[in-house]
Amino acid sequence: MPTTDNLPLLSLTTALGIGLLIGLLYERRKEHDPAIAAGLRTHTLASLVGAISLWLGMPVFIVALVATGAFAALSYQRTSSIDSGITSEFALLCCCLLGGLAMRMPGAAGALAVLVAILIYAKPKLHRFSRELVSDREIADGLVLLAGALIVLPLLPDEPIGPYGALNLATVWKLVVLVMAIGALGHVALRLIGSRWGLLVSGFFAGYVSSTAATAGFGQRVKEQPALMPSAIGATMLANLASVSLFVPILIAIAPALLRDVGLELLAAGAVLVAGALFGIRRGDKVDAPPPTADARMFRIGQALGFAAIIAGVLFVSHIAAQWLGPNAALAAAFLTALAELHAAVATVGTLFRDGTIDARHAQWAVVGLLAASSAAKSVVAFVSGGPAFGVRVALGLSAMTLAAAAVAIFG
Repeated sequence: MPTTDNLPLLSLTTALGIGLLIGLLYERRKEHDPAIAAGLRTHTLASLVGAISLWLGMPVFIVALVATGAFAALSYQRTSSIDSGITSEFALLCCCLLGGLAMRMPGAAGALAVLVAILIYAKPKLHRFSRELVSDREIADGLVLLAGALIVLPLLPDEPIGPYGALNLATVWKLVVLVMAIGALGHVALRLIGSRWGLLVSGFFAGYVSSTAATAGFGQRVKEQPALMPSAIGATMLANLASVSLFVPILIAIAPALLRDVGLELLAAGAVLVAGALFGIRRGDKVDAPPPTADARMFRIGQALGFAAIIAGVLFVSHIAAQWLGPNAALAAAFLTALAELHAAVATVGTLFRDGTIDARHAQWAVVGLLAASSAAKSVVAFVSGGPAFGVRVALGLSAMTLAAAAVAIFG
């Protein structure tokens, strides 16, 4: 039996705060919305009822929950003639549930209460967003993206198949989802921020996911809106800058000593990419390209599938070649891997250096080789996705990055 010696003060005070938080929002709206019956005191009491009843036992909590639901139903019946929804009734029931949850998991209950309060407070903005700002086309594209990520991807086998286990269907489909997601991110950024900065912001953060997929996504955007060429090139350079920056945590985790030897190379490569991004910003300022409309496609799944097919082919060829080269050709296999997955290749070089297979000088040139292989693959992706003009410019920028790293390896 509960006693005062084991009184759960944290849980009870959390339940009290939950009721006060949600009740305060409805108390402020009661004067303007006659459909709202429960205010500050009612929501606070409902949350405390949930907490106390669960403290007494599950049967008591079930009775309290049913009673709260019945009172909410009576409140809705009383105000059913008024043109309103049932959000306030569900909020009252939610207070009781969160009060009970606070007895078991006060942290989770408090976080969920804040989320509920945000949903209640943001009612006008959410309605405007869903009815006015988002188009049917964007909803359809969003559903395709979610279906690809949450339905198709879990169904695919996440294991090597084919000759020598060269392909992984789950990995290939992840690339399709990434290209679609980056296209959607670029679309949203362009609509919210504008043509000059939208692609640049989305490009930098997309690079942490997959700079290759980002290159393909921005190439698709250029094909749809050629006037976005300068901004798309700048965004591609920023995506690759983010990708190069990931060398640092990978090497810190695997071979910290190697980071001191290749740090200047990475700085030189990053400086060139920053210069390319700034060039895109400056040129993009002179281009008057309207942002996409709400009815524009966020991405084209056919192009995403084509990109994934190219990468799958590269993975297949590199894996087969690595098998033919034999177990002692790990460094050559890393170069082939860099054609499709740069960071896995960096981890391989770091491991070889840590194990003493290669020395610092060889590791420096290995990093240059990985950058060159990755740049070549992304240049091909840029040609295929964005056309010759986009491909040439991206190839020049990535080649300059590789040459800067090579210059440091020679003279550093």
